[in-house]
Amino acid sequence: MKLGYTILYVPDVAQSVAFYQKAFGLTCRFITAEGDYAEMETGSATLAFASEELAESHGFEFTKNRADAPPAGVEICLICDDVPAAYAAAVAAGAQIKAAPQTKPWGQVVCYVTESNGILVEIATPIGV
Repeated sequence: MKLGYTILYVPDVAQSVAFYQKAFGLTCRFITAEGDYAEMETGSATLAFASEELAESHGFEFTKNRADAPPAGVEICLICDDVPAAYAAAVAAGAQIKAAPQTKPWGQVVCYVTESNGILVEIATPIGV
């Protein structure tokens, strides 16, 4: 077993793609003609967005992510070498500060922001860096 996808249910896929491009420097590698699903270039695992309408078509309920609500009990983590610079870029793009960059006891530098839909994003150096 290996992780293939993390799919974030969002109200506006195109807006989410644009935000992740601006805030985190990611590139969109695929978006459907309908604009209800997109994938970002992130390395070996895929970060994707699905519209809430597409998610609802699966036939089960879910908690909607909203910028004005507490984040869900999950986070995505983006790895980079310069956390303070990535943090500054994300905040300049509109990400909301949750925790400024700090060095953890094990040496990893981490920070936390919420993105445009209220989803918690950790920005961190690789473990051991």
